Amino acid sequence: MRWPLWRVAVAERSMEPALQPGDWLIAIRRPRSGRPISVRPGQLVIARLPGSPDVLLVKRATRRERGGWWLESDNLEVSAIDSRRFGVVPPDLIEGRVLGRYWPLRRGTGTGRR
Repeated sequence: MRWPLWRVAVAERSMEPALQPGDWLIAIRRPRSGRPISVRPGQLVIARLPGSPDVLLVKRATRRERGGWWLESDNLEVSAIDSRRFGVVPPDLIEGRVLGRYWPLRRGTGTGRR
């Protein structure tokens, strides 16, 4: 049996200011049955990069499209990899939905990060 909850570390700046490198998230995994996970527009998801299934991305599901989800980065100032680059993401590449950030507990204001 696979544990339904999953710890995920944020490694890039593409989701700033909501998420920053070093943040740890808790997500609910897609069931092994192959059924897609329930997603609504605005939610953060963990998805496999189309064409590179070993790469995981944390992105915001912005809208449901024919054939999948349009996933976007929050930080448009970095050259992020999202649906503007690879298009719609099929539901079977969405591995989980982010439930929340659990670390750091609080963010200080003097971290030097934008």
